[in-house]
Formats: sequence, structure tokens, C-alpha cells
Amino acid sequence: MSTETHFGYEKVPEEAKAAKVREVFDRVAGNYDLMNDLMSAGLHRAWKAFAVALSGVREGQRILDVAAGSGDLTRAFAKRVGASGQVWATDINGNMLAVGRDRLLDNGMICPAVQCDAEKLPFPDAYFDCVSVAFGLRNMTRKEKALAEMTRVLKPGGRLLVLEFSKVWKPLEKAYDLYSFTVLPWLGEKIAKDGNAYRYLAESIRMHPGQEELKELMERAGLEKVEYFNLAAGVVALHRGYRV
Repeated sequence: MSTETHFGYEKVPEEAKAAKVREVFDRVAGNYDLMNDLMSAGLHRAWKAFAVALSGVREGQRILDVAAGSGDLTRAFAKRVGASGQVWATDINGNMLAVGRDRLLDNGMICPAVQCDAEKLPFPDAYFDCVSVAFGLRNMTRKEKALAEMTRVLKPGGRLLVLEFSKVWKPLEKAYDLYSFTVLPWLGEKIAKDGNAYRYLAESIRMHPGQEELKELMERAGLEKVEYFNLAAGVVALHRGYRV
């Protein structure tokens, strides 16, 4: 019997979710960066800069950016590691990966790009100094398996960074819900011509584990010293943990 999981508020067979997520991002890839700027009033850039600042990434290190999308973090890490380091970008969605690759090339950067499922990373154990995933974990079917894979490919002492939408400060919940379920789909329809994709975005955020739940998932994946930092009153949280 097939196990079910959430696709937004809809329940679907586990084996069907990846294809449905891929379809969503196929439709929005061309307007992804513009919509990010509009939805967050540009704050997503500050959130990503904060993640990079707390990554501890240094020149010469080897970095993996999972669900790299349009490549914001990949590009920032590439600047940090320099010519002696490596930054690998992965994404399950080929269209998003192509957008990120092209943006990197436009900036004079060549980074290896691999289309793959985060639950089955094609890298050896203890290979990377740092692994990051920004706004991608909530779309993964088996979050526990994906976190275990990201932990597996980390070197001892390496760190995993998870930047993701989280549980907003309770007094702001009503205003945030109004924005999420009214403004986001309207923006998606007007700009990306796809209101349903951004309705899914709002729903997927509500189904994602909160700050403490995600911390526990990371600890169960084998990470230690896990901590999180709330950004924008908990609209987003950055979790950081270390492999020992």
C-alpha cells in the first residue's frame, strides 16, 4: 500500500510528490527571482547573506548547495572559496538548475551543476566542508532521508545550513495568513501567470516543521550543536548543525 505525504494541503502518494513539485517549478522558473524580490520585498537577499555569513566558509573549501535553484547561495559561496575551492550546485528540477547555471556563467563563474534528488546525493561520504539548502527542504518528500544524506556527505566538523520558511510569531499569524493566501496567489497570477503555484507555496510553508521540530529532525539525522536563528519574526529561520 502506498504511503501518503503532503503536497501543500493535498495528500498524495509519496512517489507522486517529486513530480508534482517539479511541475510547479517548471512553471515558475522564468520568473522565480522576480517573484522572490516581490514576495519578500527583497528581504530574501538579506536572509541568504546572513546564512553565508554564519556558514564559516573559507577559501579552498568544498561546498554543496542543495536545491540551488537560481544560484544565489552558490554564487556567494563561490566568491568565498575562491579558485582553490569548489562549489557544487544540485537541484531536482532541470529548469531551475539551468537558470542558476546561466546566471553563474553570466557572472564569470563555472560551478559543477548536478540534477539529482536530495534523498540520493551522488557524492561520497565526508566529502564537503559545508552543505546548504535554502527554501528547498519543505518541498522534499522524505525530509528525514534528505537530512541524513546531507549529513552523510559532510566531513567531520562540517556544518549543514537549512534556510527555510518557519513558524511566524503568533501575534502576526492572522496578518501573515492574509498575505500568504490572498496577496501571494494574486502576485503569482499577475507576474508569473500561475496563482496556483504560489498557493501551493503558502500551503507548503504551513505543513513544514516549525523551528523546534526541524531542530529535532536535524539531531536525529546525526547533527550536533544544532541551533536556529529566527529572521523576520520567524517568517524564516536559519538552522545550523555540525557533523562530529
